Amino acid sequence: MQQNFGQQQRSGQQIMAEPPTTITSKDLAYLKDALSWELTAFKKCQHFAQECTSPQISQAIDTAGQMHLRHYQRLLYQVDPKSALRNTSQILQ
Repeated sequence: MQQNFGQQQRSGQQIMAEPPTTITSKDLAYLKDALSWELTAFKKCQHFAQECTSPQISQAIDTAGQMHLRHYQRLLYQVDPKSALRNTSQILQ
């Protein structure tokens, strides 16, 4: 994060203090893709953690899966805070 901050300062780019109130269709498409990537990564980790015979490796894969779930929740909350909680409980079932 700090590296990106330094790069932005050197390149003369402005840092956005607040996100815009509206987003472009390109931004929306990227958000949909990012949500899909995170959800897919979570589900794959969940599957392979169950398939793994080594408890240590299974735990590491599960930890990675939980990270992807948190990223998914964070992105979804930014897009629609009301549906974020409902959607997450459905995923875990």
